[in-house]
Amino acid sequence: MSISDPVADMLTKIRNASMASFEKVDVTPSKLKLEIVKILKNEGYVKNFKKVTKDGIDVIRVFLKYDENDKPIIHGLQKISKPGRRVYSGYKELPRILNGYGTLIVSTSTGVTTGRKASEKKVGGELICSIW
Repeated sequence: MSISDPVADMLTKIRNASMASFEKVDVTPSKLKLEIVKILKNEGYVKNFKKVTKDGIDVIRVFLKYDENDKPIIHGLQKISKPGRRVYSGYKELPRILNGYGTLIVSTSTGVTTGRKASEKKVGGELICSIW
């Protein structure tokens, strides 16, 4: 069975693994997914990630992060732009996630970045997902 939205599949795997208190989760690699995982690491939502080969297949292994009470750092992950309905926004209209406590991931002409950095660079783009 083919996946119609690979990014949404990756986000769902991360969300489910986090809720089930897994240490790590493997996702199939792509350039966009790798950039999203880099942002998740830089923003402090995951511990680390690395590209590994598992049974001859390349995967991105994402190590999830938990607080001192073993509660997941990721409280919510939501896909905004979907294959049937792409959502674009200019830099002035970029939404704030949880009044600035969450992170918006945007695909811009200069690459995949957070909503905060896109506003600073004054570039808009496709809203990929929000995380809090």
